[in-house]
This record gives sequence, C-alpha cells and structure tokens, in this order.
Amino acid sequence: MADQITTTSQASRRGHTPPWMGAALRIAGVYNIIWGAWAVLDPRFPFIFLGAPVPTDTFIWQCLGMVIGVYGLGYWLAASNPARHWPIVLVGLLGKIFGPIGFVWTALITRDAPAELWPMLIANDLVWWIPFTLILAHAWRANEATRLSRIATVDTSADRAAPIAALMSEARASDGRTLREISDEGPALVVFLRHIGCTFCREAVADLARMKPRLDASKVSIVLIHMSEPKRAGAYFATMGLAQTPHISDPDRSLYRAFELQRGRLGALFGARVWVRGLRAGLIDGHGVGRLEGDGFQMPGAFLVHRGRILRAFRHESASDRPDYCELAGA
Repeated sequence: MADQITTTSQASRRGHTPPWMGAALRIAGVYNIIWGAWAVLDPRFPFIFLGAPVPTDTFIWQCLGMVIGVYGLGYWLAASNPARHWPIVLVGLLGKIFGPIGFVWTALITRDAPAELWPMLIANDLVWWIPFTLILAHAWRANEATRLSRIATVDTSADRAAPIAALMSEARASDGRTLREISDEGPALVVFLRHIGCTFCREAVADLARMKPRLDASKVSIVLIHMSEPKRAGAYFATMGLAQTPHISDPDRSLYRAFELQRGRLGALFGARVWVRGLRAGLIDGHGVGRLEGDGFQMPGAFLVHRGRILRAFRHESASDRPDYCELAGA
C-alpha cells in the first residue's frame, strides 16, 4: 500500500526544540573540550588551582581528559538536533551521574577523594543534570509525538478501494446499516479494537466517548469493530457512554485483514513500553482488564472512511499506541 506519512501540526509543535537546548549542548561541548585539553596538557593544574593534593601518577587524569574532550565533541554535534541525537545526551548524563556516585563512594569508603575537588565535580557534572534531563524529556516527547502522529493519506484509486468497498457493503452494524451506508452518509471514524478485554482498547473506548462531542460537531460518526459477541460488546459500549454508537462484530477478522491490520509480534504486544503503559492505563487510570475475546495477537487501528474509501489511516505499531482520534478525523 502506497501510504504517504504526513507529520501533523500537533506533532510539529511537540517536536519543536527550544533554542536553549542547542545552546546548552554547545556550551557543554566547548566546556568539555577545553577542560579535556587542559587535563591532557597540564594534568596537575586542577589540583593546584583547587588546593588539592597532586597525585603522583597523573596519567589517569590525562586519559580522563581525552575522554571528556571526546564527550565535548559529541555534545557539539548533538546540539544540531537534540531530539534526534538523544543517545549522546543520555550517555553524557549517565556519566555525569555515575561520576559523582563513584566520588562519594570513594570518599566514604576509602577516604581517598579530596574534599577540595567538590567544586570541579559540581562544574563538570552536577550543574548539567537539570538541562540534560530536560533535553531527554523533550526528545522523548518529540519522538513519541512523531511516532503516534503517523497518520497516512491513503491511495484511494479504484483498484484499491473496490475490494474494501465491497466488503463494507456486506458488513452490517448493530443499528442495521452496513458500513458502506454509514460512510455514504458522512465521514466515519472506523476504530478497530483488539478485544474489549484489552486494557488499551478500554482506554480507546473511553477516549472516544470523551471526544465524541467534538466528532459529532464535525459531523464525523464513530463505528467500532471488534471480535466479541454483539450483545456483550453493545452492553459494554453502553456503560462507556457509547450506547448509540454502531459497532460490528468481526470474529473471523475479515475486515481487519481488508484494512491491512496485521497480527502483532511479541515486542509490539509484550514489550517494556507496553507493560509500563499497561500498568498506568489499567491501574492508575482505572481502565482495568477483562477476559480475552478473539485473537489476542490482532493489532488495532483507526481509519477515516467516506463513501467506501479510506481517506486517512492509523495502524498501530504497538498495542499501547494512543492516537488522537480527533486529529485523525480532522475534528
């Protein structure tokens, strides 16, 4: 399928890097390069300047200076795009965290760490904790927004649309209309759920109920596709405030396949991020979890459909993806 991924305005706003982040990384780069060069050329100077005992073997400090100088070059390069080059910032932050931990450990256990070196530790490590952490938080938000905003405009040629339109003419919703009839009456946001016991699908239904007034105002109807028994699914949707929302039971997954929704791999269903998001959605946000109904490996998705054609699409890469349905529908 010739999907053309388009970055939405919301993702662009989230992905904008504040100018101070690039400036902070450049300052860190210049500082590290100067400090590293100084440590290589005159390893005794920091100790003399701070009034600390000068070690007899300064070779280790020269090696440390070379490493710090290389870090400085990395920070300078990362400044061009902090969100993209976040691994460099992460490695740098880890070094700035473990360095002080090692210093404190040495000071408490062996008492070989001169107290006079604390100013150097503060300037080299501690003052960078906050800016580096903020940069990493921004990078996570920017990359997450880009990943979750991969709304695709779809090839709507007759050759592509005909098979889907034919199947939509056969799929009948809970209100008696076919999916094709619903889409002929106006744009329809067709949301495919994994199964109604899935924590993330319960979260999706709650999101749709919350966004329904905006979708209604934009004349976009909601259609839910699931693999459960129709009466049971209808009762659940009613408890969530979607009693009048048409839904279609598709236990053999013919619609899922027609809309090119795949079965997920283990990482997409049970990866670390899925567990973290699942704990939050299930326990903290209270969406809970129910029994498995249907194919637990089926991946979800959401589509804006009109007159039998898919206009926009969001296919989950992870079961924990949480698309903005109003953004997808242009509401």
